[in-house]
Amino acid sequence: MSFPVPSTCYVVLAAVVVVYAQRHSQDSHTQYAQLGKDVTLQCGSVDRDAVVTWTANNTDLDASHLNGSWLVLRHVDLSHSGLYSCYEGSSWHLKYRVNLRVGTPPKEPVLMCRSNNYPNGFYCSWHLPSPTYIPDTFNITVKHDSKEIVCEKDASPKNRCYIRYLHLFSTKKYKVTLTVTNALGRNSTTISFDEFAIVKPDPPENVVAKPIPNNPRRLLVTWQYPSTWPDPDSFPLKFFLRYRPLIIDYWQHVELSDGTSHVVTDAYAGKEYIIQVAAKDNEIGTWSDWSVAVHATPWTEEPKHLTTEAQGTETTTSSTSAFVVPATTKADESDRQANCGAAAISWVVGPVLVAFGIHFI
Repeated sequence: MSFPVPSTCYVVLAAVVVVYAQRHSQDSHTQYAQLGKDVTLQCGSVDRDAVVTWTANNTDLDASHLNGSWLVLRHVDLSHSGLYSCYEGSSWHLKYRVNLRVGTPPKEPVLMCRSNNYPNGFYCSWHLPSPTYIPDTFNITVKHDSKEIVCEKDASPKNRCYIRYLHLFSTKKYKVTLTVTNALGRNSTTISFDEFAIVKPDPPENVVAKPIPNNPRRLLVTWQYPSTWPDPDSFPLKFFLRYRPLIIDYWQHVELSDGTSHVVTDAYAGKEYIIQVAAKDNEIGTWSDWSVAVHATPWTEEPKHLTTEAQGTETTTSSTSAFVVPATTKADESDRQANCGAAAISWVVGPVLVAFGIHFI
């Protein structure tokens, strides 16, 4: 059974819907403010002396922040970022909504270019020395002999692009300019370089160090070319090996013109070593970063254990040399010999006395 709804209910419900729509349907704008500065937010086209209420992230703000209908924020910091809304009159009619973003202008960006796969090309990467907290836009231009070259941007990471060499062994310099822009300012940097100066291989891969049997002062170290180096035959690398025992901070170094292995001959016996390898083109460029460190300990002879027969011989010898005749045994033996002597004399003297007696009878 249905009940009729009074018309007043419809009116109240409609008013609620209108107010809700007014408070949430207003398109928001975006305003940027510099960290540490004062910022003023205007309530759209509302008169300066109109009665308004401001909220920040749906929280009412104290009227002490108001200058007429304007909202004044002093020495803003990152916590002031958020959604600000301005409502007119007691009906809370939404007049303006602004998304405040607090940040900083960009500082001079850091730009670096390097060829780790020479002679195919090189890449340039960049970053800001400190965050701006607001969106930044980067624009890079690469020129060679006054001709602009396309820099193919990577999908990830986004702060890198790749340039293919158009002419090898060129004596003309490359010029790369990076410009960064955001809503609060812009900055830029430019670098110039020769083709050969930026050649820097990636570190050697699969570095392995292991002991050599029966050689207590030797370690065998092997490694492989970096997988990014495209043509080892035409552009061979030389290598730089460093090693030290963990107990000493001083590194020993060996430079190798070719090959991918080396035998360390002066290791301390029984001491654990840490070993790394770097690579460089034979003629141009700079050394790579060090490879991942590996650890190894030279061969040590296993301790020899005594056999059962040797242990038995040693035990018998020790027992014999340690045996001592008790003192009481010697004393008993002397007494026994004295008693035997006395008995022998009595046996000799007795018959003589008997015979002498018979003679005189």
